[in-house]
Amino acid sequence: MHKKGLKGIAESTPNFSNQGLENAINDIKNVDEDGGHSWIKSSIAVDTAINDNTVLTDSQKNDLIDTINNQPYLNVGKYFGDLVRHTASIINGSIIPTTDANPEPTTFLDILQEVQSVQNLVPSLFGCTPGEKNRDVNDHFGTLNNMFLETEDSSKPVLVSLKETFEFLQMSAKANNTLAVASAAVRYSNTQLIDFLNSIVDDSSDFQTTLNNRASTLAGNVTNLHNQLANEPYLTKRNQLIADRDAIVTQINLENSNITGIEEYTNTLSNNLSYSTVAEDSELRKLMANVAQDANWKTYFNDYEKTKASLNPIYNIIDDSDKSFVINDVLASRGLPDVTDYLDLSRVVEKAKRDSRIDTKDFNQYAIDTIIEDCCKQLGLYTFGDVYNQSQRLLNNLNQRDRDLVAEELDLNEDADTLS
Repeated sequence: MHKKGLKGIAESTPNFSNQGLENAINDIKNVDEDGGHSWIKSSIAVDTAINDNTVLTDSQKNDLIDTINNQPYLNVGKYFGDLVRHTASIINGSIIPTTDANPEPTTFLDILQEVQSVQNLVPSLFGCTPGEKNRDVNDHFGTLNNMFLETEDSSKPVLVSLKETFEFLQMSAKANNTLAVASAAVRYSNTQLIDFLNSIVDDSSDFQTTLNNRASTLAGNVTNLHNQLANEPYLTKRNQLIADRDAIVTQINLENSNITGIEEYTNTLSNNLSYSTVAEDSELRKLMANVAQDANWKTYFNDYEKTKASLNPIYNIIDDSDKSFVINDVLASRGLPDVTDYLDLSRVVEKAKRDSRIDTKDFNQYAIDTIIEDCCKQLGLYTFGDVYNQSQRLLNNLNQRDRDLVAEELDLNEDADTLS
C-alpha cells in the first residue's frame, strides 16, 4: 500500500452509492416521452407505489406483484426496482440480515473483506481462479461494478441494449397504431393502479376486490402487448428484452446467494485450510485420518507423508517441454549413466545386479556370459547373438530404466504439487 492519497482518504468519506446504475436506468426511463407510446415510466411508478405502500400487507403485495408480473420482461419497473434495491442493500449491508446468532449489522466493508478472502482462498484450495467457482469479484459485485454498462467484447451491455430496444419500440408505436394502442393500454392501466394504491388509507373499507380488478386489467393489457410483439420486426426485440431481463435477474440471484452465504463459505474454506496444516504433526495426522469420515480427508492425511516425500524442487518445471532437460540434469547429478560401454561385461553385470527387477540368486555361481543371458531373459529381452549383442541390449535397458525412474519421480512431484 502506497502513501500517496492516503491523507485525502482519511480526511473524507467515500459516499458509496449505486448512483451510476440509477443514472443509467433514468436514461432508459427518459426514452418514455410522455406521448403514450411507451409504458416505462408508469411501470417504474407502479413498482414504487407498491413498495412504498404502508397499508398493504406483504402477502397482499406479493399477490399483486404475481398478478401483474405475468410477462416479466414487460414489467420494467419490477426488475429495475429489484436491481436498485439489491445494489443499495449491498452498500448498506442489509443484504445480510441480522439474526440472534449474528446481531451486529453487516457493513459494506465487511462484505468487501470477505470477498477479498475468497479471492485468496479459492486459488489456494482449488487451484483455479475464483471465477471458475462463480466467486470472482463480479460474481459478488457485478451489478455495482458496471457489468451492465460495460463489456469486454463486442456485445452490447445489458442496459445499453435495453435502452435501444425501448427506443425502437417507442418509434415503432408512433408508426403502428395497433402497437400504440396496446402500449397506451398498459400505460393507462399502470396509472389506474397507481392512483388506486395511493388512495388506500388505513381506515379504508374493503378494497381487495377493486385492487384485484385493477391488477387483472393490467395483466390482460400486458398480455395483449406481448401478443402484439409476436411477429417481426418486433419478435426479435421481444426476445432481446427477455434475454436482457433474464441477465439482470440471474446476476441479482447469483450475487444474493454468494453474499448472503459468504461468511459461512469463507469460514469453511479457512477452517479446512487450517485443518490441513496439522498434518505436519504425525500424531495429529493419525488422529485426523481416524476421526474424519470423508474419503477425501482420510486420503489426504493417510497419504500425507508419502506425498510430501515426493516433493522435490528440482522437478518444478514450467511446462512439459522442459521435462527431458530436467531428467538429463538429474541423471547427470547422480553420475548416470554410470556404465556406457557394453563391451565392459563385468561393469554391465554389476549394474544389472543393482536393478530391482532382476533376481540375482545364484549369480555368484554363474559365469559372466551366463549372468548376462539370464538378465536378458528376466527382462524379456532377445538373447540371440553373442554375449556382446546381449550386453548391448541389456545395458540399453538398464540405462533407460534409470531414466524412467527419474521421470517417475518427476511425475510424483508434479502430482503431489497439484491441487486435487
